[in-house]
Amino acid sequence: MRGTWLALLAVLALALLGALSLGDQPVPPDQVLGALAGAEDVPPAARMIVTGLRLPRAVLAMLVGAALGVAGAVAQAVMRNPLAEPGLLGINAGAALVAMVVIVEAGRVPGGALPWLTFGGALAMCAAIWALAWRAGTSSLRIILIGVGLSAMAGAGASFIATFGEVSAVQRAMAWLAGSLQDARWETVRRLAAWAVLPGLLAWAAARELDLIAFGDTVARGLGMRVNAVRGGMALACALLSGAAVAAAGVVAFVGLAAPHLARRLVGPAHGRLLPAAALTGAILVLAADLVARRAMPPLVLPVGLMTALLGAPFFGYLLWRRRDE
Repeated sequence: MRGTWLALLAVLALALLGALSLGDQPVPPDQVLGALAGAEDVPPAARMIVTGLRLPRAVLAMLVGAALGVAGAVAQAVMRNPLAEPGLLGINAGAALVAMVVIVEAGRVPGGALPWLTFGGALAMCAAIWALAWRAGTSSLRIILIGVGLSAMAGAGASFIATFGEVSAVQRAMAWLAGSLQDARWETVRRLAAWAVLPGLLAWAAARELDLIAFGDTVARGLGMRVNAVRGGMALACALLSGAAVAAAGVVAFVGLAAPHLARRLVGPAHGRLLPAAALTGAILVLAADLVARRAMPPLVLPVGLMTALLGAPFFGYLLWRRRDE
């Protein structure tokens, strides 16, 4: 097991080194390491590229991936569905609808307001799904069905606004919805960390409860667990994690679905190991996807959400094919 963790950390370190080295202006790995260590013999241009431009983007990519990976693992446990992902709680749809309203209908807004508004929209949609799913308790099936319905409604509302909105404003909104790390500043990194670290730690602290939920509500109640309270708390943690990621980078698809499955194959189903492994796997996926997005069609920088969708759609089909007889 120790070898698995070391391998994950090594892959993450290599992906980080590649993200800092490769670009329109390549920087040799020794200069990258020197810039990170604060060595004085590193050329000023290389230092600026590494620490001022690429490092905030790489750290943001890792945080977004880690938050989505943990949120996906929590969502799959709470809903007891291997195909579940944070979007079923309406996070993506709520954030997308608010972003479309703010960017297209409200016109210009302060630069720092959009992340807060989209974060609020994500949490509001999650709360609406939870309230409608509550019937003397909750069940994973009701959450999934209501989540699909409200997400479709929010998507239709966003499409309606896009159809009749100003073209330039709609293009800005669509660029945000495609998932982007262009707003990679240390301020954005700090904001995402402030929103996501505490819910991630709380989910990890509740690893035993997540293990029990996997056996079903009846078994979990028989073992003394307050199922509705735990499910509600974990759904809130999932909403905070994925809502923070969406607010920082837009809609980055399929990471919340793929990262937990990859982590589960590496470390097993126990959530004490699964959650940190999902965080590392998600960080690697988003970091690698952003590197591909930057280098696929230079000098254009493709949206990172487009890359994760292109990689994630075949993976989703693979999961469906594997479980075709279940």
